Amino acid sequence: MQRVWQYGLKSLLRLLPNRCIACRQSLQSDEQGICAVCLKSGIYQQPVCLGCGINIAEPGECYLLPYCGGCQKLEPIKIIAPCSYHDGLGTWIAAMKYQKQFAVLNALNYELAKSVLELQQQSWYSLPQAIIPVPLHPNRLKQRSYNQAWLIASQLSQLLALPLIDDVLIRVKDTQAQAGLDGKQRRKNISEAFELNNEFAYQRIALVDDVVTTGTTVNEIAQCFQRRNIDVQVWCLARAEAPDLNT
Repeated sequence: MQRVWQYGLKSLLRLLPNRCIACRQSLQSDEQGICAVCLKSGIYQQPVCLGCGINIAEPGECYLLPYCGGCQKLEPIKIIAPCSYHDGLGTWIAAMKYQKQFAVLNALNYELAKSVLELQQQSWYSLPQAIIPVPLHPNRLKQRSYNQAWLIASQLSQLLALPLIDDVLIRVKDTQAQAGLDGKQRRKNISEAFELNNEFAYQRIALVDDVVTTGTTVNEIAQCFQRRNIDVQVWCLARAEAPDLNT
């Protein structure tokens, strides 16, 4: 099954446009889907809190701590992303989920991998031992025909030489889409939607999704692993933090 998915991913990426999906300018030979100018304008220009996404340092400074002052007290799950969903690239990330448009996948996965490797230089950060994509329920997978989280995780696995584990975390409830639900509704909707079906040999994992909004889904999944004393961090292409955080 994994080989089939990898073949499908390679086939999809061969269909990338030769013009930037954002500005429509011709792409250089080393650019894929989106030009360097549009990509740079959409990714984070400075470090952000890995808890809430607020800016925590001046441009050019390195991370000293993973969290802002408020999040240091709570130490929420670490969310690593190359950009905010609200800063221009969200449209194309949504197109990947709903329109089978993968123009920004390569570029944002590369930026995400680069962010992870930069964080690896910090004493407080540990690279995970394995990558796990957020699964779809079989009904949703049949309807959509692909899982964008798996496609993202598959590339990251190759970029960072980490194993991709896609047969341990199972989505057992066919929940309604989280979009449009408030916080309380999201938590109720996703409650007990996931299970771990096997013993797991790793102590640190990265949970991969396309976008993290309120964190309800990834926090629900994290509890499954944390009950087995497995450390969880989250990797995503974008985080849809509160729009006023980075103003």
